[in-house]
Amino acid sequence: MTPDLGVLLRHWRDLRGRSQLDLSLDTGISQRQISFVESGRSVPGRQTLMTIAQALDIPLRDRNTLLLAAGYAPMFSESAWDSAEMTSVTNALTRMLRQHEPFPALVMDRYWNVLMTNESAPRFFGCFIDMAARRGPRNMLHLMFDPLGMRPYVANWPDVARSLFERVYRESIGRVIDEKTKDLLAELLAYPDVKSEWKNPVAIGFMPVIPLGFVKGDRVLNYFSMVTTVGTPQTVAAQELRIECMFPADEATETHHAEMMGTAHKP
Repeated sequence: MTPDLGVLLRHWRDLRGRSQLDLSLDTGISQRQISFVESGRSVPGRQTLMTIAQALDIPLRDRNTLLLAAGYAPMFSESAWDSAEMTSVTNALTRMLRQHEPFPALVMDRYWNVLMTNESAPRFFGCFIDMAARRGPRNMLHLMFDPLGMRPYVANWPDVARSLFERVYRESIGRVIDEKTKDLLAELLAYPDVKSEWKNPVAIGFMPVIPLGFVKGDRVLNYFSMVTTVGTPQTVAAQELRIECMFPADEATETHHAEMMGTAHKP
């Protein structure tokens, strides 16, 4: 066992606001044993460690880190999202994307990078900007915050920007902002006229659904999103995928969307 295991467990316990006694009551593992593990005086069994990880809602990727720290092999596959073992999931995603036509739908990883889309998604955004001019991988947050992206066409952009920051915190895997997500937030804050207080989830608090209003000519088309994740994932990739589907927020938008998409060119 490396000396990092105890530090890692204390980190996750503190992050969840749980005392050793709380964790003991949640898991049925004695407080004494938890204390010994955190101090490095004992090595927990593999199942004991996973019981603790489950109680602390530790993401699968980080459970693998705990296992390695304890001297065990990882349990959860870290294969790519489009690997052979993910075929059943990606097939289901393809069906979901196709069934959501003619409205935009896309699949993203935990850092909002776009992995898959239906045909309507690039056609929709292509009605506003030249998507082919944007370098890959395409990232939805950068697309929305970039003054050369969709930002000029968002009618209620400050409200949308604040809600997107809130979503980054709320939808982060295991409710944890890792280093790569912190880097992404820093990049968003570097855009012009983005206020640092917008990234404070405490200040934002609970927010109702904020329609995304996109300005097209003299019209504003209003949409809202629904986000879906994979239930009971057993691989890291499956846990970190999410599907975002856009819906018209009113009948006028549904009518104008059909008109706009009818004249849009395929990418």
